[in-house]
Amino acid sequence: MIGGQDMYRQGIEEFPYYLGLRSLADIATPEDRVCVLNIMGGESRQVTPTSHAFSGGNVVFGTSPGRAGQVLKTAAGDIPVFNNVREGLKAGHAFNTGVIYLPPSGVRDGVAELIRVNPYLEKIVIITEKIAIHDAREVRAMAQANGIDVIGGNCLGVADSWNRVRIGGALGGDHPEESLIRGSIAIFSNSGGFTTTIAQYLATEGWGTTTLISSGKDVYINYGARDFAYAFQNDDRSAAAVLYAEPGGYYEHDIDWQKPVVACVVGRWKSRLTRAVGHAGAMAGSGDKAEDKEGWFIDAFGSGGIFTPETPQYVSKKGAVVTNIADIPAALTAVMALNGTQPDFAPRGNLALKTWIANDQGLQLPANLALAPVTAPEPYAKQIAALDSQIGAVVARQTMKDKSGASIMDPKSRVTSVHGHSVLDLALLPLEANFALPLVHEIAGPNDRAMLDVAVAAEVNLVGDPILIAADAAREAGNSPNSVMAAAAAIVGPRRVERALACTDILIELFAHSGLKDGRDETFDTSGVTMDDDSRAMFLATDDEADDPRPEAMLAAVQARGGTSVFLTYLSGFGERLNRDAILAAIALTISWGPLMRKRITRLTARTLPWYLRLYGVMVGASIPGPHHQHGSLCGIPREERFDQWTMADLCYLAMTGKRPAKAEAEMLQVLVGLLISNGPGSISAQGAKGAVAADGPQTPDRVQINKAMVGFLTHTGYSHGGNGFEGMAFLLEQFRDSGLTDPSDPNHGLDLTAMAREFALRYKQDKRQAKEQGAEVRALPGVHHPVFKGKPVNHDPREVFIAEFMESRGRYNVFHAFYRELVRQLHEVGATPYVFCVNVDAVIAAMMLALLWDDYRSGRLVDRDLETAAFTVFLYGRMIGSAAEIDDHLNRGRNMDTRTPASQCAHVV
Repeated sequence: MIGGQDMYRQGIEEFPYYLGLRSLADIATPEDRVCVLNIMGGESRQVTPTSHAFSGGNVVFGTSPGRAGQVLKTAAGDIPVFNNVREGLKAGHAFNTGVIYLPPSGVRDGVAELIRVNPYLEKIVIITEKIAIHDAREVRAMAQANGIDVIGGNCLGVADSWNRVRIGGALGGDHPEESLIRGSIAIFSNSGGFTTTIAQYLATEGWGTTTLISSGKDVYINYGARDFAYAFQNDDRSAAAVLYAEPGGYYEHDIDWQKPVVACVVGRWKSRLTRAVGHAGAMAGSGDKAEDKEGWFIDAFGSGGIFTPETPQYVSKKGAVVTNIADIPAALTAVMALNGTQPDFAPRGNLALKTWIANDQGLQLPANLALAPVTAPEPYAKQIAALDSQIGAVVARQTMKDKSGASIMDPKSRVTSVHGHSVLDLALLPLEANFALPLVHEIAGPNDRAMLDVAVAAEVNLVGDPILIAADAAREAGNSPNSVMAAAAAIVGPRRVERALACTDILIELFAHSGLKDGRDETFDTSGVTMDDDSRAMFLATDDEADDPRPEAMLAAVQARGGTSVFLTYLSGFGERLNRDAILAAIALTISWGPLMRKRITRLTARTLPWYLRLYGVMVGASIPGPHHQHGSLCGIPREERFDQWTMADLCYLAMTGKRPAKAEAEMLQVLVGLLISNGPGSISAQGAKGAVAADGPQTPDRVQINKAMVGFLTHTGYSHGGNGFEGMAFLLEQFRDSGLTDPSDPNHGLDLTAMAREFALRYKQDKRQAKEQGAEVRALPGVHHPVFKGKPVNHDPREVFIAEFMESRGRYNVFHAFYRELVRQLHEVGATPYVFCVNVDAVIAAMMLALLWDDYRSGRLVDRDLETAAFTVFLYGRMIGSAAEIDDHLNRGRNMDTRTPASQCAHVV
């Protein structure tokens, strides 16, 4: 012990190397005094105070260069800090155990310092992981030469449940008294975290612990299984042991265990790795894979196989082998029963799953999976109760420049997903589902899609509204479709939706803790939900709204579509006329209620959904010139028909063409919009939307103007980003104007597409040659090539491939698309391109839209400008959805002005 001990110690004679720890009782004793190197480091500051207090104050001092004179406060008193070990010793603080939290590069010098200045040093516990092999060798050599026992590195220290002592690391967690329960079982584990878990699991079968050793699993294990076996044999307290072993190394090979042992061997999968994962030493080499170690223990115990609940016969008096830590308690009990030994105490709980929090996300799970929550122990029960009272999800704010929690582009396929759904999958869904997805993070079902149709249809006809005057003025001024939409969206400001948002807030507050899980459940008992008179007045129509026919039309449309809503049912119970904002709020909350209760979305998202729905309708309506907006009809389509029957695809097609689509036409528009929803957060349109939110300040979300964020998306689209689908149309018109084509969908069109493509390819090759000779830029081919999809002999845009397969699966044909596919082959064959370029999504837009509008164009009903507007508008409808996702995501996650580029990254061009 400390004081008077000869520094030249003699190790145990049975070992070919120095080993001073004769019994597990010597590993962590009440007499041990500890010095912690780098005591003020991040990990030590969290762990050491708990260890110190649990052990009754066993840390005498710590070192942290430059912090001499400071203290580390703990519940058992302050621990003094010195610049180095020598200063602490000179101050009269004697110790026999060192704990090292130094970075890997400093471990060797730390060990050398401890040994050099303290002749009474007996033990060193190294917490640090990934120590260089050369340094680890020197540490081992220094310790052996000076008679020092080393445990680690890459370990969580040691503990003794009998003595209530913990040295280094975090065995037992923040509350070691809950896990380190006195008993008869020793634990030796390669994993620090599982050391605690195993102790907790053992208690479920009534087994407590003696000494717990986290050996670590760096390349070198200084205190190995053979050392443990010797100390275990000499510890009268320990009747049995549990070993947790990982692949790599031969530490556990050929050991004669004198007492019962349960060995848990894990990591069969690690033998397939080519580099270390997790523990640096857990790399199976030759003959030391997990399977090999299982065999070592089975042979040592004579157990015959792996113990599992299904194979309990594989057990002997000497021990058992398991591969799942959950099987350790049962295996130990079986082994000890053969030895006539009973557990240390009555079982404490069991390993059956006991869920504290349950959220099945609305799924109908089988009974064996739909586990009922149980009350958690304190302090967790209070924390969970607070979570249960929380409405919706809570999202941490962070810097969102060039980031998104809504969309992501696959780096390999370059296909974007929105809230986990690929745009290729979204293209097959009804438009209503896509318009809902950004705000509910789920695919809306039939009821919610019907609700969305009604809500948007009620906003499209802008007759008598200043919005229509602004949109028409922008259109007459020669503005592009995005600018026309922006003029309309700019007017849908906070005051335009103030009452709708207030109604939503009231309904959320009333129903949040009512037990309602599904907003569609009209059987839900609302008798206990009461509203005060002031709130009630918010939902009722005023005298000024007496002439507005839309509230009744919306309610009738919901009924006609078979829609159900507990909120509409509740409001209808007032027996008075509702206003349009109240109905919009009820419809929006019906759509968002399930995701809100499942904590898929935040309360902020749910309350702002009416704003997005109104913007959707206004932006689609603004695409339709003013003369087509009439009282009771839109483009000649009666209100009742639009409200009761029309889909979003019908409305969008009407806005672009002025007529109702056939089923196939609506489906093709739906596919195009789905493909165009998003191209990830790095696209110009997404950046515009996110920047507008960041400029308003998402940390004060009530000040963020969602309509302005939509304007931000719109102003960040243009003829190049958004409108270039028309360039593809113009190109196709050049090729087909005089071809005599009558039906683009007829494969028997009589045209030789190969000859047409080859003729153009030869001209293009000549144009390239002349441009090069003249030093001019070569003409860009719209819809051909993309910098993302290039470099292979044959290149493909996966969105275009998707369209081709979609058309083929439905037996459809598009001559313009077929021409594009032939063109890229001919460009390569004549030598105009180095490889077969891809046909990109812009070409898809051009080909599909031109086919839809071909008859009207040939008849003269539509002119070139109309084609350009249609191509641009379909892009805007898609990106409207994707931008809504980015706006909502940034509103919930972002920080104020977080899309700025740092000055250090900006450059001035002269």
